[in-house]
Amino acid sequence: AFVAWMAISGDFATALNHAISILVISCPCALGLATPTAIMVGTGRGAANGVLIKSAEALETACSVDYVVLDKTGTVTAGKPRVTDVELAAGVTEADLVRVACALERKSEHPLAEAVCTYADETHPGVDAGARVEGFELVAGGGLAGAVDGRRVLAGNVRLMEKSGVDLGGLARRADALAAEAKTSLFFAADGRAIGLVAVADPVKPTSAEAISRLRALGAKTLLLTGDARLTAEAVARKVGVDEVMAGVLPSQKELRVRELQRAGHRVAMVGDGINDAPALARADVGIAIGAGTDVAIGSADVVLMRSNPADVALAMELSRATMRNIRQNLFWALFYNSICIPVAAGVLVPWGITLNPMIGAAAMGFSSVFVVGNALRLRTWKPSERRQHEATPAAAPAVTVTETEAEAGTEAAKATEGRTTMEKKLNVEGMMCQHCVTHVKGALEGVDGVTEAVVDLEAGTAVAKCAGDVADEALVAAVKQAGYEASIA
Repeated sequence: AFVAWMAISGDFATALNHAISILVISCPCALGLATPTAIMVGTGRGAANGVLIKSAEALETACSVDYVVLDKTGTVTAGKPRVTDVELAAGVTEADLVRVACALERKSEHPLAEAVCTYADETHPGVDAGARVEGFELVAGGGLAGAVDGRRVLAGNVRLMEKSGVDLGGLARRADALAAEAKTSLFFAADGRAIGLVAVADPVKPTSAEAISRLRALGAKTLLLTGDARLTAEAVARKVGVDEVMAGVLPSQKELRVRELQRAGHRVAMVGDGINDAPALARADVGIAIGAGTDVAIGSADVVLMRSNPADVALAMELSRATMRNIRQNLFWALFYNSICIPVAAGVLVPWGITLNPMIGAAAMGFSSVFVVGNALRLRTWKPSERRQHEATPAAAPAVTVTETEAEAGTEAAKATEGRTTMEKKLNVEGMMCQHCVTHVKGALEGVDGVTEAVVDLEAGTAVAKCAGDVADEALVAAVKQAGYEASIA
């Protein structure tokens, strides 16, 4: 532009004026701010909603995920199994089975092992006292092995028993019947002979079905990948509505299955919580770990669900899409601004008497940066879909309910509260990530004059304050904010 205007006008001042105008107006500040500002705000919104996003790449990739692979135990289910049935082989007493099982399972950190030990402590206290366990071995995808009081003991699934040449007899048929009830059977054998099985049930998380439904609404297919028996896996799958099931899978096969989906052209997210999920979490385009899972799983993942809620997988994808949409808007306006302003600064409109002063160009450049940052900050108002739907649906009853205290009750408590009212006020609380946060919020609310009790729900992100009389909404909100969390009356 400088050379052209020197040739056209021969006036150094005019040529320099146009050159400086272009220089200041085309400064790429807005272009440089477009992506990192949106990423920063997006990751902040994720953290406020209990989703820890470790990298910008993970946030950018999550929007294009079309296949979500889910582990079962601890991810779709609660990971807190309980023993429901004990089946014995001929000539074996329950005390004998429980002693051997408990002694070996105490060496393991698996949730199923914990369930067996809890059952033993409740029904046969001290049954494994003095038991000697030697040569303990963790069999990948199979179970456990070791010597208990000099007897070679195996504990695990059908695959381990068949591999070791153990004849299960009628226990195998009983296990099939239990599997149809979504119960996992652990077989036990001593010195090559089956001695019984312990059936364990792990309840499905209340939010798992909602999570699958939201993922389907986002256009993602779901696959339940587990080392459990097929009948058990299919029973769980029916409850939550996943698209596909793969059962009896070894840890190495989980990673292989993720790789096969990627080769087929899918963008894959893997969701898991255990050590055996770590290879698949690392292989997936986006690895998502349950916050209550093992350190190895959390370390291998790109995203951590701090509330251990599988529905937050959909939240992460929704947030990624909102962030990427914001980035595209920022890039469009940054480029659109330059494409319009640079020709004007170069003097294309001079024949029509329109010129651009360098000071105006500098102001325009500053405005474009402010515009891009302001657009990125709009993400702070973003909310997950289920919260938007909740707010859009009119409540069937007022948010504050008042119940008259029963004066007729003959107790001292009723007499003391005669004529008074109990009010319940519900608040939406953002920023809670653990039980420590729950304790903070509960203490803050119960510290407000007039609040008799506060009930805080970490997964739902809500708090209910029970008030003896009229307590101002502003006082409740202020108390939660003073504790370090965002709050609003529901």
